[in-house]
Amino acid sequence: MKTIIYNIRALYTSEEKPPVKGESMANIKRIDNPFILIENGKIGYIGQGDYKNYIDDESQVFDANQTIIVPGLIDAHTHLVFGGSREAEFSQKIAGVPYLKILEAGGGILNTVESTRKASEQALFNQAKKSLDQMLKFGVTSLEVKSGYGLNLQTEIKQLKVAKKLNDQHPIDIYTTYLGAHAIPKEYKSNRQDYIDTVIEDLKTIKSQGLADYVDVFCETGVFTAQETKQILEAANKLGFKLRVHTDEIKPIGGTKVAIDLQAKTVDHLMVITDEDIKALAYSDTIANILPSTSFFLNQDYAPARKMIDQGVALAISSDYNPGSTPSENYQLTLQIAGNKLKMMPNEILTASTINPAYSLGIHKEVGKIKVGMQADLLCLDCPNLDYFIYHYGINHTYAVFKKGQLVVDQGRIVGDLK
Repeated sequence: MKTIIYNIRALYTSEEKPPVKGESMANIKRIDNPFILIENGKIGYIGQGDYKNYIDDESQVFDANQTIIVPGLIDAHTHLVFGGSREAEFSQKIAGVPYLKILEAGGGILNTVESTRKASEQALFNQAKKSLDQMLKFGVTSLEVKSGYGLNLQTEIKQLKVAKKLNDQHPIDIYTTYLGAHAIPKEYKSNRQDYIDTVIEDLKTIKSQGLADYVDVFCETGVFTAQETKQILEAANKLGFKLRVHTDEIKPIGGTKVAIDLQAKTVDHLMVITDEDIKALAYSDTIANILPSTSFFLNQDYAPARKMIDQGVALAISSDYNPGSTPSENYQLTLQIAGNKLKMMPNEILTASTINPAYSLGIHKEVGKIKVGMQADLLCLDCPNLDYFIYHYGINHTYAVFKKGQLVVDQGRIVGDLK
């Protein structure tokens, strides 16, 4: 199967070897007026000039209509699978009630835990698929999905099974993370060590059933301490899981150091990361995975992206899609917030939404760049240039999406025989 995409205004891609750090994040190659030949789901050739010599009887052609083309976007931190919603807490949030106070009253994560435990697997699938379709329309072609709204083995498995089923049935490739250590469930409130022991024991079941690629812990005041985080992640590491860490969202309590010491793939949030930890991150291959939409929705400070880049850290940008702090599937808006509020440059943003998150998920040899031999995950944006994509915020710029060389979104509509 051969497809030629022609009439492209410009192509933008990183050519750097990941993890792409510091000032190298701004190195983006631009090719004007290219065409792309796709063969058997991979990029076979990138050329300029007359594409017609590459057409044969088996070829399909796609007119990009003078759009720009970038690698398919990669969102490496989401909580896609959950029950219910949390609009009932919205008024408290905008009135300034701290999240930890909402959590103490049984709201926040614990609210969603109750709804997720009650929901059937089919109900969770239907709700998540609806969101996944929206993400695809915004140009996301690879996605990390966490559990963490069960806080018991039965529901955590239910969430992860839904994510695996979606991966089998949907064009977006999904990579799963077990986040049993997302909060202390109310039934363990008086004996947190018993819950930590349960999470560690449950790792064996998650591993034996092949339900997760990664293990994550929420290392934060009122949730899990740095020592507890280390205990859980060391157990996960021994079982062969790759590691990710939520930390430095509210107070810096040592989670970043734990992540670096254990060679975690990402350390996420980082709104209150210390200068010392920034320096340590720069000397590691752990990706600083920042979540601008969370700061936006919670009216909190943003991660110091400019400082991290200037000191040589490798950054990724993720949506943190979830019902409590980022109830939006619009990943493009997340990237635009990174430009406007975190002062990241458009080129840096492209690196942080393609090759660096691909590296964090271990898929950088297949996706994250537009390069001959790599998978043809491509996003056509109805923009005159890359800067315009970040500048003109709040709308969906997607013209077309190709996944593994197959057209899956065309002018705002999901099309094709999907998986």
